[in-house]
Amino acid sequence: MSSDRAFTSAGRGALRRSVATVCISGTLDNKIAAAAAAGFDGIELFENDLVVAPWSPGEVRARCADLGLSIDLYQPFRDFEAVPPALLKANLARAEHKFDVMAELGVDTMLVCSSVAPAAVDDDDLAAEQLALLADRAQTRGMRIAYEALAWGRHVSTWDHSWRIVRGADHPALGLCLDSFHVLSRDVSPAGIADITPGKIFFLQLADAPHLSMDVLQWSRHHRLFPGQGSFDLTSFVHRVLAAGYTGPLSLEVFNDVFRQADPVRTAVDGMRSLIALEDSLRPAGGSGVEVRRLPEAPALSVHGFSEFAVDGRSGPVLQAALRGLGFAHTGQHRSKPVELWEQGTCRVILNSAVTRPQTPGTAAMSAFALTTEDPERSRARAEALLAPALPRVRGPREADLPAVAAPDGTSVFLSRDDNDWRADFLPTGDEVAGDAGLTATDHLGLAQPFDHFDEAGLFYHSVLGLDRLSTEEYAAPFGLMRSRAYATPDRAVRLALTVALLRRGEWAPAVVDPQHVAFATADIFATAAAIDRLGGTTLHVPENYYADLVARFALADDLVARLRRHGILYDRDQRGGELLHLYTPVYGGRVFFEIVQRRGGYDGFGESNAPVRMAAHRHLRLSGS
Repeated sequence: MSSDRAFTSAGRGALRRSVATVCISGTLDNKIAAAAAAGFDGIELFENDLVVAPWSPGEVRARCADLGLSIDLYQPFRDFEAVPPALLKANLARAEHKFDVMAELGVDTMLVCSSVAPAAVDDDDLAAEQLALLADRAQTRGMRIAYEALAWGRHVSTWDHSWRIVRGADHPALGLCLDSFHVLSRDVSPAGIADITPGKIFFLQLADAPHLSMDVLQWSRHHRLFPGQGSFDLTSFVHRVLAAGYTGPLSLEVFNDVFRQADPVRTAVDGMRSLIALEDSLRPAGGSGVEVRRLPEAPALSVHGFSEFAVDGRSGPVLQAALRGLGFAHTGQHRSKPVELWEQGTCRVILNSAVTRPQTPGTAAMSAFALTTEDPERSRARAEALLAPALPRVRGPREADLPAVAAPDGTSVFLSRDDNDWRADFLPTGDEVAGDAGLTATDHLGLAQPFDHFDEAGLFYHSVLGLDRLSTEEYAAPFGLMRSRAYATPDRAVRLALTVALLRRGEWAPAVVDPQHVAFATADIFATAAAIDRLGGTTLHVPENYYADLVARFALADDLVARLRRHGILYDRDQRGGELLHLYTPVYGGRVFFEIVQRRGGYDGFGESNAPVRMAAHRHLRLSGS
């Protein structure tokens, strides 16, 4: 699908989108095919990708043209400026060879990054003079030089320094390349970018990143992300670039250990989604004359409708018993499919025996969840615009037509106008339980993500569904570091917590692969815990050491600690005095468990500090059976 069709009318002056080949895994044929399939207009050709390609530069040009891709930049040309005369002569000869290659490729702009060579001297006038010589050579070939300040450059490492040199050279074929990572990873404010002479920003490269305290070179080479996946304010950055009159492409340049080995098609789609969302965030474009394409607004989400688990003949009965122990009743049976509806208050769980997932027999897995949206068609249009088209569905007569899109981990996200418009698909069973457990609503979903797709999933939920990104937490678990990132609606009616192991797990320890859980809310967790006991349900045993530590950490009253201990309830308190009381069930069907939560005093987190306790207790239960 062409990305341009994802927006309302683009018109004249719409920004083009490009991607550096270094962002995508594989060889050059894989990279350009993936870029074209994702809807990019052009590529930055990284020299290493050309060097190892079996095609001549002319063949690369022809293949790109066949796929509708322009070659917007050739890079990098390193260690050129502010060098002794003998080295300058060699550098100019080297550049002429590169200009020959560029002519065959049909690309007119070469990126020159600030020198890191020991031979370079700290002399801005000499750097300007030598870059002007290079620009002269380029101009005679109908080409341009885009000078970029590397954040770790030997003498030039900030955007304002590179601009002083380019301005001093005063050559029409010499301009700037601004890379958001190199700009925003340094302490120099980007505010002055808007005052750069119009037409002197030749190229714009975009990358996001988490805020890290580490060597900037290692930060850049291993931890860049696509826009919207990190912590940089790229919207304000791009606004400043556009205000300076930039009309070239928005181009991604991301170095990332995951992207270097991931499926190139999937990575390219993720990158395109990030640019679409970034461009939408730019409106209005600050009088730049560039027309910003707009996404359909994300409709408000109001209710978590249901959570669906794919089960089989072994895991299905296990989850049925677990739900009964939590006070759920089997209230509905699907009209045409082996699908059960279980309810308690507004808490709804669906057990689906018809979903085929690539999992071990006896394993349950979350296959879908439903959210209520004020405008399902607009939600679907936004998802399609962000390269998440509606999933095809087979439905029988009188069955609800619910649009669904696929999250990066394969989970189907249903979008319903009314919280009850899908319930007619289920025939009532008349089933009852001895009494509910006081569960009132779905508080949140906990979705562990595959290692390679954590950031992709976060961008999906933020951009496609319009969920706000909340905090990111890291904690030490029994088998490695974990990261948790939360997303929610402004009123917290819908909450998601994504988790991932920061490194791929070793094989020696028995582990639950990508565990998933649903957390249900209660107004009185002690009454709920007592009801679960009466109903024959099972909650997770928490070790005595935990409660001894609670006393030291929070100075809780002895009688409260005793009540927590009696029911296996965990406790957390935030800096504003908000409290979380929560308990867990064992793991069912190999990877699924449930959580019961009570929030007090505006507590807005997910009890991440207690996650290692829960993980260790689950492991102990799994190994000991008690």
